[in-house]
Amino acid sequence: MNFDKMIERRGTHSAKWDLMEQIYGVPASDGISMWVADMDFQPPACVQNALQGMLDHGIYGYYGDDAAYRKAIVWWMQNRHGWQVDPASIFTTHGLVNGTAMCVDAYSEPGDGVVLFTPVYHAFARVINAAGRNVVECPLALVNGRYEMDFAAHDAQMTGAEKMLVLCSPHNPGGRVWSREELQGVADFARRHDLILVSDEIHHDLVMPHHTHIPMTAIEGIEDRLVMMTATTKTFNIAGSHSGNVIIADEALRARFGARMMAMGLSPNSFGLYMAEAAYSPKGAAWVDELVTYLDGNRRLFDDAINAIPGLKSMPLEATYLAWVDFSGTGMEMAEFTARVEKTAHIAVNHGPTFGTGGDDFLRFNIATPRARITEAVERMGKAFDDLQ
Repeated sequence: MNFDKMIERRGTHSAKWDLMEQIYGVPASDGISMWVADMDFQPPACVQNALQGMLDHGIYGYYGDDAAYRKAIVWWMQNRHGWQVDPASIFTTHGLVNGTAMCVDAYSEPGDGVVLFTPVYHAFARVINAAGRNVVECPLALVNGRYEMDFAAHDAQMTGAEKMLVLCSPHNPGGRVWSREELQGVADFARRHDLILVSDEIHHDLVMPHHTHIPMTAIEGIEDRLVMMTATTKTFNIAGSHSGNVIIADEALRARFGARMMAMGLSPNSFGLYMAEAAYSPKGAAWVDELVTYLDGNRRLFDDAINAIPGLKSMPLEATYLAWVDFSGTGMEMAEFTARVEKTAHIAVNHGPTFGTGGDDFLRFNIATPRARITEAVERMGKAFDDLQ
């Protein structure tokens, strides 16, 4: 796969590229889009071929007999993550934001609290608030430049009104791969406070060398309250397919979720299922291995350049392709450092406060783009902050 290939995405209904001027004021003519979490790479050939097969057939009817699709998911989780999945435990949702919203609907009531370890993926809070539930922010501790959980502090925040916890594993935006001990701590915390634990593991395939993702299913004592969420969409850059999997081993939890799916009349998009089945394959696995190697190279280039600018610090990235940059060392207010990035460097990025408590001094940069564009971005960043050097 040629990850260096530049593909023009402007004018293609790309949220990431076609909305950056409208939302951030970054000019479309020369702006670099580094906000929305999709990649500027084409999916592997096996995925493209599956779609071509659909086009060649030319009839786009209802999808039936999903046994091969479920088998592909089972194969992937076993071979890539050492996780044995019962095919009957798999639900397909319209992506994992929809999966999160369905969990909120199935396992809580209006007015209930839903716990988030912040800063964290902004869509969680959005759907929780929209459903009339209360977001309970448990701020992560920033220790030596990386995030850690502080369960003593988190315990003290609980009132008994909380019914659910949404975990982001690996963590977005901090890029943490949680250790087994940390995940055990999360499981124990959920049990202490009688919380349903929803583990969003959408970035689990995008783990940097020398780090290993541990699925929450590998942790003891959580089986009766655990809901797992995974997807092909981040891994293979097919987010537009809007497909994701909610995988629930516990029969009682599965029944509650299934009932809400039925009540909402949800059924999967056939294009997403065709792509997922093709992606979760040996050819797809080989492509992911190449992708992660390339992303690691981008990570090193980006971090070296950003960390060379006085006052800027890129959090060590253990997983995802999302760099979380701390600007607190500049002494600038958020409006000033953000303006330098957007108005001077012409780079569109996610604003830290949208990720909740703890995000005020940060901006999030998407580095899943051809390396030449990373080089250009960091050169612009250097010039935008050249008075600090």
